[in-house]
Amino acid sequence: MMSQSPDLLRRLLRSKDRMDGAPHEDWPVKRLAEVSAVSEAHFAREFKKAFGLPPHRYLLTRRIERATALLRDTDLPITEIALLTGWNSLGTFGRIFNDIIGKSPGEFRVRESAASASREQIPECVTRAANRPDLNTAVSEKRRQKSAGKL
Repeated sequence: MMSQSPDLLRRLLRSKDRMDGAPHEDWPVKRLAEVSAVSEAHFAREFKKAFGLPPHRYLLTRRIERATALLRDTDLPITEIALLTGWNSLGTFGRIFNDIIGKSPGEFRVRESAASASREQIPECVTRAANRPDLNTAVSEKRRQKSAGKL
């Protein structure tokens, strides 16, 4: 299997950096491909090869990471957090958050508030790594597994 060229990796990193810098914005594959100066199909294929996740799942990861941090560290209303992290619908945000994290945003906030005293002794990088969403499996596949009792 041939590895990706350094030039292509730089261009893919450029699109990844754009998503990291503004995960609340819409990032369709067409826009990301334009940032990387490659075709849409080539971009989607090479992004997954380079980073292990398709662009859409990567963006979901970034949005959920940001939402969990805001739920944990602020008193902002859940609706505002949903909008700040790029969701147009509170229902969609709640459903996908629950599918990925395993709790509703409200339940997550309550659990994290209760654990805040013990968390002060843990370095922030460790906390973020422990709370990083697992999107190696598609959200729709997680729903199927959950309904079949496999999760």
